[in-house]
Amino acid sequence: MPKPFLHIALVGNPNSGKSSLFNALTGLNQKVGNFPGVTVDKKTGLINLDNQVKAELIDLPGTYSLYPRRADEWVAYKVLMGAEAGMQPDLVLLVADASNLKRNLLFCSQIIDLKIPVVMALTMNDIAAKKDIKIDISGLEAELGIPVVAVNPRKNKGLSELKKVLSHVARMQPALQTREFAGTHKLAPAAINGVQQLFPQMSDYAAIHYLINHEHFPLDAPTQTKIENIEAENQFNPTKTQAEEIMMRYTRIRQIMQQHVVEPGPLEKKLFTEKLDNLLLHRVWGYLILLVVLFLLFQSIFWLAAFPMDGIEWLFAQGSGWLANVLPTAWWSDLIVNGLFAGLGGILVFVPQIMILFGLITILEDTGYMARISFLSDKLMRKVGLNGKSVMPMISGFACAVPAIMSARNIENRKERLLTILVTPLMSCSARLPVYTILISLVIDDKYYLGFLSLQGLVMMGLYFLGTAMALVVSYVMKWFIRISEKSFFILELPIYRGPRWKNVLVTMVEKARIFVTDAGKVIMVISLLLWFLSSYGPGDRMKQVENKYASLIIATPQPEKIDSLQKQLSSEKLQHSYAGIAGHTIEPLIRPLGFDWKIGIALITSFAAREVFVGTMATLYSVEESDDNASLREKMESARHRDGSKVYTLAAALSLMVFYVLAMQCMSTLAVVKRETRSWKWPVFQFAYMTGLAYGMSWLVYHIWS
Repeated sequence: MPKPFLHIALVGNPNSGKSSLFNALTGLNQKVGNFPGVTVDKKTGLINLDNQVKAELIDLPGTYSLYPRRADEWVAYKVLMGAEAGMQPDLVLLVADASNLKRNLLFCSQIIDLKIPVVMALTMNDIAAKKDIKIDISGLEAELGIPVVAVNPRKNKGLSELKKVLSHVARMQPALQTREFAGTHKLAPAAINGVQQLFPQMSDYAAIHYLINHEHFPLDAPTQTKIENIEAENQFNPTKTQAEEIMMRYTRIRQIMQQHVVEPGPLEKKLFTEKLDNLLLHRVWGYLILLVVLFLLFQSIFWLAAFPMDGIEWLFAQGSGWLANVLPTAWWSDLIVNGLFAGLGGILVFVPQIMILFGLITILEDTGYMARISFLSDKLMRKVGLNGKSVMPMISGFACAVPAIMSARNIENRKERLLTILVTPLMSCSARLPVYTILISLVIDDKYYLGFLSLQGLVMMGLYFLGTAMALVVSYVMKWFIRISEKSFFILELPIYRGPRWKNVLVTMVEKARIFVTDAGKVIMVISLLLWFLSSYGPGDRMKQVENKYASLIIATPQPEKIDSLQKQLSSEKLQHSYAGIAGHTIEPLIRPLGFDWKIGIALITSFAAREVFVGTMATLYSVEESDDNASLREKMESARHRDGSKVYTLAAALSLMVFYVLAMQCMSTLAVVKRETRSWKWPVFQFAYMTGLAYGMSWLVYHIWS
């Protein structure tokens, strides 16, 4: 009888269609976390194989063989070797690319020889057909001794049959398989026998890996010593054994390919992918097309998000006014309207833009164009001390610097990896997007050039380019001071062009919006409520004195319009005498040269928890001060004035503030992950210092140029 709940490991080469199959099988039943003890993503999902058997599908990082080099490959390797605590797969679902079967069969054959139950899902069959590749699936099954199922995850083809096969394999007796792909025992018979005396149920091939990598497995000290003694006694040579094994496997794979796979001759016609690459990777047109793609990306954030954002703003403005009218005058009603409701509005209004940004990025990844961006950028990256592998973390930095910095682990060269970590936070993450949006809408006219070039979109694109350009400049400067000498090579497999998986795009958009609302939203709400308290109360009897002063003035004033003016003055003066107001006025002399007032100073302080808190801070401060609850945050900020009556958010001040947010290190989570990745406080402290100094200097320059 099968287990009622199975653990299935999903493995495969990079770009083999593994992510597509994972999303097709699990849908929205996915969870993302980290593998224990490391910062490598752990994606799991639930699937129903039949009425009796449910399974947890563990999406392991893509890898080419069982000889790992990077941190993510080590994770996959340890799970397959049964050396990852609490993660013992009952069977393996291996994804193989039918259009590149020879390369995929190496990894497949290694897993077969571990004697783990394996099912192969054969993907990219449509691409194989376009290449005139014909595969005898039944013959392949007979040669490998495992079930092989042709699937197309993008069109949900073959998934029902795949689930049936997985369920059938699960029902089989869990006895060790006897089928051998390569006769690995003859590579080191005495040493293998020695390991198998320690682990009687271990396969020959697993024993070889214990001889090679036992130091990385959770074994006690006496066992480690015994394996080392076996190596020494039998003069076991890991490098020679690995080379001989690979040669043996490819000899057998060539035989299988000759018997069961028909491939076209060398004069095969060029595929659409190759023809398109001639244009998109052209030394001139490729870069122009890249600029157009990025421009459309940032334009679309405004085009597509305008109506839903306006609708959310209107709903919260109306809801705030309605609550203020129906609730009694009390401290708790003020907390609900100006703390809770204002903070919630500051979160939800930007959900459309977050969803659109991640949706468009997912489309670029799905179509295969994102890998071309890395290829195009390698030459430029090398000039500033990086390489093409730095592009993916930096592009990921447009979403969030924390996972982007963790993904820099794939860069083998230590100097290039450190430089990538130090400059990635300069890429404008999604947390900055709400700040850019509110400020651009305040000071940049909503006009178009040539009927389609949005000025607001151009400014948004300019901010993203500023962060990217400064990252390259900083890397170029720092490469002369970081004394690490290592050669590096950039090898990248370009995936074929495919149509985007719209279901995957939708799942990503929903997931990223959920993360923004729940994770960032929690921080924003906590700080909004804390700010409401700090903005509503002050030390000693200062607030009481202000209230008494204006109470007597209001009693002595008969005109209703003057009473409204006095009420606004009362709210403003109470805010200035609050705890938040005192803190803002304390740092105001330091930030005044940048065009910022004390309220912006408070937002700069709170933004160190998370940049997106800026909008929530402004919403709370202006809600506490303003008596008009029907006005939107944008309208309140537009009407904000200095003591002399001049506008707070002039073009110069807003541009200065945007540049500050582009360049400043305002994310404690990023500093924490830099410390963890570099294993030193030296680099996060240096990063905080240089980014803050750069932000201050550039903001000062921009403000005085535009004033």
